Amino acid sequence: MSDPYAAPAREAVHEEVTDGFGTVRILPLDAAADAEAVHRWVSQERAVFWGMNGLTRDQVAEIYAHLDTLDTHHAFLAVRDGEPVGLLQTYEPEADRVSECYEVRPGDIGVHVLLAPAGDGGARPGWSSALLGAFVSYVLLGLDRRRVVVDPDVRNERAISRFLRQGFEAGPVVVLPEIDVPDVHLPEKHAQLAFLRRETAFPG
Repeated sequence: MSDPYAAPAREAVHEEVTDGFGTVRILPLDAAADAEAVHRWVSQERAVFWGMNGLTRDQVAEIYAHLDTLDTHHAFLAVRDGEPVGLLQTYEPEADRVSECYEVRPGDIGVHVLLAPAGDGGARPGWSSALLGAFVSYVLLGLDRRRVVVDPDVRNERAISRFLRQGFEAGPVVVLPEIDVPDVHLPEKHAQLAFLRRETAFPG
C-alpha cells in the first residue's frame, strides 16, 4: 500500500531521522485531507486545552482552511514512518494576542503543539521528546529563528512539564485577552509562557 503522505504528493518542509524512533516528516497541513485525524485528536478530553472539543469534523476543517489563508500562522502535520502522529502550528508572535503579554524579540517564533495520544500511530516511550526535537529543529534551524515561545494553559501541567524537560525556560504567567477571529472564539487564557533559545537547543 502506498504512503499517502510520501513525496511528491506531500512534500515535507522538514525531515529528520532519529535512531530507535524512525523518520519524522513535517508536512504542510491539508485542511480537508487531514481533517479526520486532527478532529479525532482535538475531540478527546486530553486535548481540552486545544479549544476544539465539541466541534464537528467539518468545523475543524474550516478553521484550518482559514488558517491556510494567513501569512502569519501556519499548520503542519507530523508523520512518523507514514503514520500521522502530531500537529504543529507556528505563528508570528507580533501578529498574535501573546504579543500583548511579553516583549517580542527579533527572531522569535511561536508554536502550538498537539501530540497524538499514546497508541495512535504506534507510539512508544520517548516519542514526545523525539517529535518535539524535530519541531524545534524545523523552527529554529529550518526557519532560522532565534527563540521559540510557547503559551500552554497554566492548568495543562503535562504540556508545561514536557516543554521544560525539552529545555524550555519558564517565563511569566500571563493572561491572554479574549478575542474573536474568523470561525473561532478565543476565550481569555491564563498561560505559562516558556522560551527556548537556539543556543540552548543547539549549543556550539
